[in-house]
Amino acid sequence: MSDTPQNPFEAMFAQTQQMAQEWVKTVNPAMANFTAQGFDKMWPTIPSEVLEAFWGKQFNPDGLDAKTRLLLTLQGLTIQGAVAEPQIRLTVRHAVEAGATKQEIAETIGQAAVFAGVPAMNKAMELAKAAIDEAEE
Repeated sequence: MSDTPQNPFEAMFAQTQQMAQEWVKTVNPAMANFTAQGFDKMWPTIPSEVLEAFWGKQFNPDGLDAKTRLLLTLQGLTIQGAVAEPQIRLTVRHAVEAGATKQEIAETIGQAAVFAGVPAMNKAMELAKAAIDEAEE
């Protein structure tokens, strides 16, 4: 049996992955083993006043506050399959800074399970807990 995928979309995806790997080896071999793991630690937590000014009601007084926007962002990242680990950790940190409670974060992620499935919810919960625990230290 051949290792070549029979499904044309799987074959195209495999070919694209192979092309990307070859490109990285040619252009910048040091990037071949690059991972975004820990990127969230490079970004400081933005103060709540700044979050509210730029992501809150500063420019739209009748709009959503920063906490709500960040919780919506967290839900979207969870629904994507919780594959954006640094972004989830960073969003959780900022949501806490904007006033979100652990309960609100858990409910936001839990509600996403309806759309994303339980594995994505579990992964997002794990990432959120780690981000909150790190912030509390």
